[in-house]
Amino acid sequence: MLYPALWVFVLFLIAVLAKNAKRKKRFLIATGIVFYFFSVPVFINLFAHAWGIKPPVTNPKTVYSSTIVLGGFSSVDEHHQGYFNGACDRFIEAIKVLDNGQVKHILVSGGNGNLHPGKFREATWVETQLKLFKVPDSCILIEQNSRNTLENAVFSKVVLQKAGLKPPYLLITSDFHMRRAKMIFEKKGLQVVPYPCDYIVGKGTGISFDDFIPNGSSFNDWNLYLKELVGYVVDYWK
Repeated sequence: MLYPALWVFVLFLIAVLAKNAKRKKRFLIATGIVFYFFSVPVFINLFAHAWGIKPPVTNPKTVYSSTIVLGGFSSVDEHHQGYFNGACDRFIEAIKVLDNGQVKHILVSGGNGNLHPGKFREATWVETQLKLFKVPDSCILIEQNSRNTLENAVFSKVVLQKAGLKPPYLLITSDFHMRRAKMIFEKKGLQVVPYPCDYIVGKGTGISFDDFIPNGSSFNDWNLYLKELVGYVVDYWK
């Protein structure tokens, strides 16, 4: 019910079925307004820009004991084999900050968030990929039991404390997810420095004519951000 495309469909369906001409006209106008608002890039770009969290200005020579990379950037196929999905920028950025000496360890936090999880555990699979990139075993930490962001924070805290790694930690996740993730981690007593990546929208500067032309991808972008908005409110009170 969070999908704007469904709202457009319901409004249009009501307009088609309405017998009163005035009501039919009102719902057709409402359908057009809702469709245009959620289909043009300009509004989702403005919202995403306001929603995103900019990383604080820090000393480039600062070295963090560990980064926490939140799962969700890999999936499993029908043969139960893992593969990178569209959010794999999280993985790329984690290797980059380790390679440039910004962090000493990589903690991958992610189990299986499916309603009926199989044997696949994201962090375990990602560990094999890190080794393919010649990341030393001594630099890799995994947390393979979490099913959501709340458990990411709780279980990561245990792993980091057990390893004796002191805060603050560099938190890596997608830009659209960072605000909620940062809030949850801080509520669970973890001092984190945001390192957003995987920018879907809201990264560019300025507005062009094309931003006012309907684009089907805008509906998908709104799906992500509306889910995060609702999730943020729920997790805040939870």
